[in-house]
Amino acid sequence: QLQASGGGLVQTGGSLRLSCVASGGIWRIEHMGWYRQAPGKQRELVALSRSSNEEDIADSVKGRFTISRDNARNAVHLQMDSLKPEDTAVYFCNSKIQPAGRLTARDYWGQGTQVTVSS
Repeated sequence: QLQASGGGLVQTGGSLRLSCVASGGIWRIEHMGWYRQAPGKQRELVALSRSSNEEDIADSVKGRFTISRDNARNAVHLQMDSLKPEDTAVYFCNSKIQPAGRLTARDYWGQGTQVTVSS
């Protein structure tokens, strides 16, 4: 399972840090990252870190958000700086994990965490 933490309320220009830890019997993690969903909008990719060390970063957050992995702890962090009101959304941790004893990997989702940026 994925356990997310962080989030909260911050003013425009402020910073927040999200963290997510994967637990349980894990054989291999293909990627870990974050999506977000604002009210009335579809869920969108924010940032993804792949086992190949490649990263997918949404254009809207490039230069402001930084994704990092802690492979020893099966964790991923999202440092969010220079936050804007349009960053307000529920943020979801996502990971593609091959569980121990299984032949294939699948997507797992953490509980959402609210990020609110006031103007």
